[in-house]
Formats: sequence, structure tokens, C-alpha cells
Amino acid sequence: MRRIEWTEPGFLGLVGLQQRLVDVPLPPRTGRPVPGAARFRSRGSANAVMTTVGEFLRFGAAHGWVPAATAGLLSEPKLLRFTPPGYDTGESGRLRQVRAATFRFKIAEPGYEDLDPEQIRRMLVLAPRARERFLIGLLACTGLRIGEALGLHRGDMHLLASSRPVGCGIEGPHVHVRRRSDNPNGALAKSRFSRFVPVTADLVALYSDYQYERGRVVQAADSPMVFVNLFRPPLGRPISYPNTKEAFDRLARAVGHPCRPHMLRPSAATRWLREGVDRDVVQRLPGHASSLSMEHYRHVDEAEARAAVEHVDSLRERS
Repeated sequence: MRRIEWTEPGFLGLVGLQQRLVDVPLPPRTGRPVPGAARFRSRGSANAVMTTVGEFLRFGAAHGWVPAATAGLLSEPKLLRFTPPGYDTGESGRLRQVRAATFRFKIAEPGYEDLDPEQIRRMLVLAPRARERFLIGLLACTGLRIGEALGLHRGDMHLLASSRPVGCGIEGPHVHVRRRSDNPNGALAKSRFSRFVPVTADLVALYSDYQYERGRVVQAADSPMVFVNLFRPPLGRPISYPNTKEAFDRLARAVGHPCRPHMLRPSAATRWLREGVDRDVVQRLPGHASSLSMEHYRHVDEAEARAAVEHVDSLRERS
């Protein structure tokens, strides 16, 4: 790997850095590699890194540490064909020309994938084990990311009507989501801020079934993690994301439609929005830092469109 002189990286040096950010595997979270579990930085994350690099170089140019020509490489003129609502393009449209980042991957808008309540019900019915049924129910009920779910500790599960005996003042059954960097399976909560998510009585029942299943495996007794191996060696060890993907792949073949852990997150958020839950609450429950993340969740289906038209028509008839 060629070393880049940070004060004068040059165009080719910055292009190479941008590409290496997505081509080179990330180090394992646990300090030791897991076979078949290589992680790569996404293009969105690479763009965020390049933005930070650009701001650092601009800061260096302002203080004379970096040549002005280097800072000039970081952006290029771009003509806005479409402008946001309320954007003032100025006299004769002169403000349509802006500076756009040069070193930035183009990212296609991700497709919207979720599961309807009947599909989730079918998954719960056909899941062969209580552990899988609890994981499906947990993701569908709370909107947790799969990394957050796999990183849960048994002490995070406050499923009694009152948790005051364990020093928690939050009433009702709920789950605490905490970021930990030392989980033995490498699971990591994306958000750096802890939060709690209320859960339903149905999920508490699924957890009780799983606890009964887990209690029959002696090796699982001492593990602080919620999700552990129960059916193949090493028994009692926390399950990893590749294990979970295998289980969901098998379930997809059984139910006859795609079902991945990440599909249950937007399913939960969309359900909350359709049931009239305030958007600020829906943003907090899955742990979104920005309200912009909500735009991928809310979509209008045919039934909603028809209901809206019929509602307007009924109002017109009354007037």
C-alpha cells in the first residue's frame, strides 16, 4: 500500500484513498478474525470519511500547512437541475451553480423492503425453535438492528411489570439497548447512545419459551448474552451474524418469501406510523439520530391511497 503525503496527497492519491476505503476489509471487532465474516466499509461510510478528510485538508490550507491547490481538488462546480422547495436560485439563476464534493461515491437509493403482519405471523409459526421465534418477535416488536439484538445481555431484559427491584425506574416490560465494544460475538449497537424500548406481553411470552429451551443446555447457563448456541458446538457461545443469516435463509425457504433480519426493522416503524404513533416517538424507538432516516420507512400502499380518496369524496358529499 503506497503511503500518501498528507500535505500534498494529489488527485490520484485521494482517488486511491477513496477506493481503498471500500476495498480493504475492516479489522475484526473481537480482535481475532471470524472465518467467513469479513466486514467492509459501505460507500456511505466511505463518503463520510472522505468528507472528514476534506474538512481536515481545508483546515490545513487555511493555516498554511496544505497548499491551496490541494484544497481546490476537493470540490468542483455543479449546476443544480432540480432545486429543493424554497431554494432561491438568485437573479437569472446564478445560484444554481454550487460546489460539489469531488471524491464521493454515488449511492443508489435503497429499495424499500419490509414484511406485512401476515408474513411475520407465518415466520413465527414456521420457525422451528423458540430462540428463532423470540428473535423474530423481538425485531418485529422493537425495530432493533440485528447487531443490537445479538449484543443484548440478559441484564438488559427488564420484562417484569416493575423493574425497581433491579434499580430501574422505568415502568412496564422493556429492553435496554446499550453499545458495548467487548461482546464476544462482535455484535455492536450502531448508536452510541443507550435507549430503552417498551415490549408487549406477547414478546414476554416468547422470551419465556426461549428461556425454557435454553435452560435445557447446561453450557448456556453462565453466558451473560441473550442469544447463544443451543443446538451445535460450541454450545453456550454467543451466536454471530453469519449464524443468524443461515437461520433466516432456511426460514425463507420454508415460508416461501425473502425474510432477512433487516426487513423487520422498517416493518416495525411502518406499523407504528400507520397506527398513528407520533413521528418523534417512532424516530426515537429504533434509535435514529436524524429524522431523515424516517423517509425510507413511510410509504403509501394501494389500500391507503384508496382510503384517502374515498375519505375526501365523503367530505365533499357532506358539504
